[in-house]
Amino acid sequence: MKPFAAPVKNLRWWIAALLFASMVINYIDRQTLSALAPIFKEEYGWTNADFALLLISFRVAYTVMQAVSGRILDWLGTRRGLALSVSFYSLVAALTATVQSVSGFRAFRFCLGTGEAANWPGAIKAASEWFPAKERAWAVALFDSGTSLGGVVAPLVALQVYQWCGDWRPVFVLTGSLGAIWIAVWLVWYQTPERHARISPQELAYIQQGRTPREDDDPQLPLVDWRQLLSYRQTWGIIVGRFLLDPYWFFVAEWFPLYLKSQGFTLQQSVLGTAAPLVASVFGNFAGGALSSHLIRRGWTVGRSRRAVLGGFGPSMVLIVLSLFSTDYATLIALFSYGNFAYSACSTVFLSLPADVFHSRAVASASGLGGTAAGIGTLVSTYLIGQIADQYSFQPIVLVASLVPCLAAMVFVWLVRAGAQADPRQVVLDF
Repeated sequence: MKPFAAPVKNLRWWIAALLFASMVINYIDRQTLSALAPIFKEEYGWTNADFALLLISFRVAYTVMQAVSGRILDWLGTRRGLALSVSFYSLVAALTATVQSVSGFRAFRFCLGTGEAANWPGAIKAASEWFPAKERAWAVALFDSGTSLGGVVAPLVALQVYQWCGDWRPVFVLTGSLGAIWIAVWLVWYQTPERHARISPQELAYIQQGRTPREDDDPQLPLVDWRQLLSYRQTWGIIVGRFLLDPYWFFVAEWFPLYLKSQGFTLQQSVLGTAAPLVASVFGNFAGGALSSHLIRRGWTVGRSRRAVLGGFGPSMVLIVLSLFSTDYATLIALFSYGNFAYSACSTVFLSLPADVFHSRAVASASGLGGTAAGIGTLVSTYLIGQIADQYSFQPIVLVASLVPCLAAMVFVWLVRAGAQADPRQVVLDF
């Protein structure tokens, strides 16, 4: 890369801002369908089971490709891998405007899931390259909050454009076009710290001093395959924990408007009611990152600080069960807002874990395996939600959503610990 005139101060945080922007765009593209779901149900007569199949089409591709894209990113690199991913899913999102049938929606949602799967493994890999452990949770909190902001923006934009145009198709064209701008900026600005022309020597030294060891620190170390990763209990802690906890997020992000509609609220209340829990998620992201970083500064190990956040906020999500005893709009919004706050505090931590636990040559692969497990859990829960909501109500779903995070927190705290001895294969770090 041709050198620029002067270094950029705190360049790593500009990189984190780029990742934040990619998450905003990712979730705008993803949530547009969910935001318009009440409209589609009225216009096309969809049932909850029909909507569940659309979500499952996305989730099948996303689940499989999380693990695959993690391997590809570890091989291809963060810069090229994320550029290809965003290019593909942005094009798919825009072309959704051409859909003529439910089967067409399913096909396009499948393609969208295929492209979007690389976003999280790529972002976590970038964090392992650019941030020392004591700042990594803050970085993850920043770009993870982009998912919440995208979720807030999507229904606002979708509803406004729909009302202006009287048609849902321009919504997809608009939201799908955002990725092109991001790709142009990303290709200009992103490199690893060692190759970046605008990083100062001081910042490079600061990053290297506290960062996960990189593959080029020891070129003799081989890439890590899935079989090796699955031999570590830490990998299984991440896999099982995310299998259990991630479905909560997708219940709120994808089903909350329909849940509110089932409680008798208006279309506008149902669509816009998702905004408050998603805003609460932003605060939760930073609360989890701030607490974890504070504990590290006080001398706690990285692993202990992460487990403290998971063990505290995860079980507190049981408060959601109180929504079973109320039909008041403000009360329901408040309870699910706290649930999202607590979930997102945990999310900042468990998304950081692959970079905390594993050598960077395995980070994207470990993150991808966790994402695949989360996808499987969400596939199962999405199917069950559609069936249970149609045949019974949302009440059993809410009960399970309040209890499962307690179990997930126990899994994370129990399994994701450093071993008593150093790993001879140098895959698991001393965290």
